[in-house]
Amino acid sequence: MVPTRDRNHNGYLLRWDDAGILVDPGEGTQRQMTRAGVSASSVTRIALTHLHGDHALGLPGVVQRLSLDAVPHVVPVCFPATGEPWVERLVDATVSHRAARLDLQPLAADGTVPGGPGPGARTPLAVTARRLDHTVEAFGYRVDEPDGRRLLPERLAAAGLSGPAVGRLVADGVAVGADGRTVRVEDVSAVRPGQSAAFVLDTRLCDAAYALADGVDLLVIESTFLERDADAARHYGHLTARQAASVAAEAGVRSLVLTHFSQRYSDPLQFEREAREVFDGELTVAQDLDRVPVPRRDVSRAAPPT
Repeated sequence: MVPTRDRNHNGYLLRWDDAGILVDPGEGTQRQMTRAGVSASSVTRIALTHLHGDHALGLPGVVQRLSLDAVPHVVPVCFPATGEPWVERLVDATVSHRAARLDLQPLAADGTVPGGPGPGARTPLAVTARRLDHTVEAFGYRVDEPDGRRLLPERLAAAGLSGPAVGRLVADGVAVGADGRTVRVEDVSAVRPGQSAAFVLDTRLCDAAYALADGVDLLVIESTFLERDADAARHYGHLTARQAASVAAEAGVRSLVLTHFSQRYSDPLQFEREAREVFDGELTVAQDLDRVPVPRRDVSRAAPPT
């Protein structure tokens, strides 16, 4: 709730090819973007989990920066429907020439968020929202890349396909091999599993947290409290580090990012130690301006060629 000398408020940018999904721009996000070398034009969607100040008070500055930099694309802004009055005030919080084109998207139920990563992105990502259990209405978000296919060189060679013929195969799904036989892309490729990421912020333990995290490659999740303060976590609608790590472990998460730490704790290693009691995958205790890569594709998940 309160920034410290070392930590700003919330603000998370998921970079995915040409998509840039800005989650929960808290106070100071515009400056943090500058420090991180993130341009306003790289933001193709803004997603608010809820309307508490530490998750939303940076929205006015970000919107004005979008206008100042003449960002050409529409930027969708999704948020819980009950927060609509505050969102409308925030996007016009001060006197300014608002040139940014926003698509305000109040969410009233779980499901697919319209527009995916935003019309400013060509990447075909699916963005879904699920209602969490906080002290006010809050949603978590999940981003999924569709499955693709990877061409198998040995199969291409056996089919007599090379050069322009491979390009036609990729474009049309079929091509004619060296022996005149029609070759389908499925005959010379294997499934390349899409990747996924999820943001679970400000919530108690609930089914939605597990559903959002299920099998994702990267999970960014709040861990406001340590387990010794589990009663306070429950009262204020938050997770402990152990609870957050348990969600990741049970959901099969590959890379876990813990964030949103109460200012009452001075040693971030306490969160790592507690999480390590139940989670043995990649783990990051987030610090300001960290860049955490989505893990490389897990090729073991790819379906074998038939």
